[in-house]
Amino acid sequence: MTFTKPQTLKSISEIIGAKMIGDENFPVLGTNEIHRVKSGEIVFVNHPKYYDKALHSAATIILIDKEVECPAGKALLVSDDPFRDFNKINTHFTKITNFGEALHELEVGERTQIHSSVVIGNNVKVGNDCIIFPNVVIGDRTIIGDNVIIQSNTVLGGDAFYYRKLNGNFDRLISVGNVIIENNVEIGNGCTIDRGVTDATVIGEGSVLDNQIQIGHDTIIGKKCLIASQTGIAGCCIIEDEVTIWGQVGMASGVRVESGTVLLAKCGVNRDLQKGTYFGPIAEEFRQYLRKEVKLKKLK
Repeated sequence: MTFTKPQTLKSISEIIGAKMIGDENFPVLGTNEIHRVKSGEIVFVNHPKYYDKALHSAATIILIDKEVECPAGKALLVSDDPFRDFNKINTHFTKITNFGEALHELEVGERTQIHSSVVIGNNVKVGNDCIIFPNVVIGDRTIIGDNVIIQSNTVLGGDAFYYRKLNGNFDRLISVGNVIIENNVEIGNGCTIDRGVTDATVIGEGSVLDNQIQIGHDTIIGKKCLIASQTGIAGCCIIEDEVTIWGQVGMASGVRVESGTVLLAKCGVNRDLQKGTYFGPIAEEFRQYLRKEVKLKKLK
């Protein structure tokens, strides 16, 4: 999330009541999740296992639960509960309405058709020549390009599936990002595309999604990708251009799939993949998988 105007380390520390380490005028431009964080943004960390990753990420402000040595050129916000305070910062700068309050009018391009049953949140933009079918739900801050087709019962901009265990219950990291659908995208029936926690979930230009597909928060789908039914892609993945994903593929969070890759049906992706064709519950190069199967049959 990028603030509408830059803040300072002092102003953010006052919002959450955290100790600051660094120049009180240190500029703060926004917040972001560790996979997408950029210079000038805040990232949070609340476990020693991830201190090093956060401190040496692109983030220049680290919201942390213990006072540690601050890397050069960065600043710290020391909090007893960084998860809670990350939510507090995000909701301070982004109003959460959950369709209960209308704040902004919808921007709709020329020749776009939106069925009367479609539910639309605040600050949504829809481009030219789009067709949006019955019972679609479009969450706050969603941006839809030109010549986009969205079939019935699809939900754009639901909350991210991002929780921690707290006192025996699950505590949600509040999603203040959005969804961006680029030009010439087609989305089938009953798809769910979660908004980013603090950034955008993106469906790239010219990509086509079949029915009943789940795409997690902050994931980026490249240009001209083809994704078949019942695929589930977790958060913070990067699917590069012209990737083909067949039915019931499952993908773990934070993985990258190189341009031109083909994932065959029911493939399980638990790591980054270079360009190729893959198959199997733990994705293997397809020819290698076949050779293994032949050898196993010969052992019988």
